[in-house]
Amino acid sequence: MQLVYFGAFLVLYLVTLAGNMTLIILIRIDSRLHTPMYFFAGSLSLLDFWYVSVYTPKILATCISEDKRITLAGCGAQFFFSAAVAYIECYLLAAMAYDRYAAICNPFLYSAAMSRSVCVGLVAGSYVGGFLNVIAHTANTFRLKFCGRNIIDHFFCDAPPLVKMSCTDTKVYEKVLLGMVDFTVFSSILVILIAYFNILLAILRIPSASGRQKAFSTCASHMISVMLSYGSILFMYSRPTSTYSLEKDKLAVLLYTVVNPLLNPI
Repeated sequence: MQLVYFGAFLVLYLVTLAGNMTLIILIRIDSRLHTPMYFFAGSLSLLDFWYVSVYTPKILATCISEDKRITLAGCGAQFFFSAAVAYIECYLLAAMAYDRYAAICNPFLYSAAMSRSVCVGLVAGSYVGGFLNVIAHTANTFRLKFCGRNIIDHFFCDAPPLVKMSCTDTKVYEKVLLGMVDFTVFSSILVILIAYFNILLAILRIPSASGRQKAFSTCASHMISVMLSYGSILFMYSRPTSTYSLEKDKLAVLLYTVVNPLLNPI
């Protein structure tokens, strides 16, 4: 079965890398795609390229190697960079919603509202916010003490299985983790909901059916990415460890670490 897993993960990994890199190159070389919407789409593809590369090489090595250990430093690095991408993606999806709001609700002011400097600033702000969150998140996690056999029954180092392994009281840790994740996710969701509420009102005022359909089509793919990303994050982190189910969480992990980066370019 490990060879089957290796083949499946390898195919998904190569297709995901090819899809995201193709999109980044196309946006870079085609001047018609030098617009804010595709700038954000390229930024999302770059994140997905990074995200899938944090986990999959180690998963592939684990599938074909007898030595399935990971060092504490390797676990910390994997945890840090994966969490960084997750936080950055939350803020980036909110920025993309604002871009769609500006395009549909204020089309005549769109060029001024979403200038190059504004777009770069929104992406840079997403990275700054993401890294500030992940520094606190990682420090909060690795102050826990781990004892016993230290077996992570999971695909990689993530908060729920690490908390399950800890031999110290994790009540304070869980409250801090829930607070950080909930604030990031719900503040981003609030921005997205406000943007799409105004978008919906603007679309309903469009007289022609073709115009409404075009407006909806520019938002549909973004909404799918939002539901996949936020749904899996909320399922994984915004609940107490007493409800932790290893098998269910493994499936949720595959959704946002392997499937989501594969689907976003499409």
